[in-house]
Amino acid sequence: MNDGTCQAARAITEEIASNDIEVVRAALIRESSERQRAECRADMQNEVVNLALDLLVREPDIEGFFGALAKAMVEESESHTCGVWLIDDDARRCDLWMVYVKDSLYTPRKDDWDAKTDPGKKLACASLEQHLYEYQAGWSQTVEYAADDPRLPDEWRCFAKRMDSATIIATPLVLGGRNLGWMTVSSPGESDAESQWWRATLIEAIARQAALALHHSRLVDLHRREERRKGILEERNRLARDIHDSLAQGFAAILMQLQAAQREARGTLAPSIAATVETAVDLARTHLAEARRSVGALRPNVGPGEDIATALKRLADMGQRTANMPIDVVIDELPRVGDVVEREIIGIAQEALTNAVRHARARRITISASTVQSVGLRLSIADDGRGMVRDRLGSSGFGMTSMQERAERIGASLTIVTGCRKGTEVVVAWDPASLPTQVHVAG
Repeated sequence: MNDGTCQAARAITEEIASNDIEVVRAALIRESSERQRAECRADMQNEVVNLALDLLVREPDIEGFFGALAKAMVEESESHTCGVWLIDDDARRCDLWMVYVKDSLYTPRKDDWDAKTDPGKKLACASLEQHLYEYQAGWSQTVEYAADDPRLPDEWRCFAKRMDSATIIATPLVLGGRNLGWMTVSSPGESDAESQWWRATLIEAIARQAALALHHSRLVDLHRREERRKGILEERNRLARDIHDSLAQGFAAILMQLQAAQREARGTLAPSIAATVETAVDLARTHLAEARRSVGALRPNVGPGEDIATALKRLADMGQRTANMPIDVVIDELPRVGDVVEREIIGIAQEALTNAVRHARARRITISASTVQSVGLRLSIADDGRGMVRDRLGSSGFGMTSMQERAERIGASLTIVTGCRKGTEVVVAWDPASLPTQVHVAG
């Protein structure tokens, strides 16, 4: 029981104790009315819970559940519109997710909203999105509006007038102190206290069940994504083991046999045969390095207890063995940012270094890393090679896509500055306020 209800109950009790019979009669009538309302609220909440359970069985998909819930809200509250507005993942705005209007359900993100609605309706919805998000009083309690309420945006009031809406009720989808969005219901006819109180009670009861269902759906979706991620990691590890145990070991054995044959036959082979054997040795060595590089790309790149600086020096040392160019490493003291972030950053470094060694035709490669605002880091892999023209950058294959996907997974900024005969620099920056992944091409 809230403070307002308690105060009303105390006032009725005091009036009943009065010696004025008219005051007592009015108090008894009010008490009877309040009791009837309380019983109605309890019945309504029970019916909504049963409705929600039934819909969860019939509509396991969250969109189907909310669509059926919006339809029930319109029908039971004698209204003509019910909208669901959700706050985005970054908590920076809210968007209209779905709306049930006159026997039809629309989902603006999927439906051709422009074709099915006039521009005025779309503009009105955008204005109400902004109002719901910015009106602080509506974040924790139900707000009732008249159609011409000055708190509402002008665009929405004009639209409500065209729709013959007399009232709109907005209630937050609150769960555990967190607001997930709002449900709104617009109703025709004149507003009066008797019709409005039960409509507000109904939408509040439905909103509680809707918030619970939405939260549960998001938890299930999060669990599903995590299981998918684990499955991908397991498959990557399996592939890495297969490559290591078959291809890498096979090339290593072939290389050992060829080198042994070279030693045994040194000076006795014809020049053409010796050249052929030397070519076979080079091929076996190259493919062994590629197999090991594939294993390194598939498996986690940061070993137990290995920080980014150590991993970068290890990558540079491995690259130096296969490259005929110097690889400079300039690394400041770096913070630890977690295994997941470090693994993706080292993956980007490994891919960028491999590209530079194999394709850049560079004379020098430089790997540098430094801190960003004491909590993040900036990593650069730069070469003075031939660079990439815009067409090649747009169709550079799996390596570029892999780097972008790794950056997106940890919310890092990926910048690639390049140009024909101007070298290439890959820069990845990670901090709590990282920018979206982007690609820049120098002219």
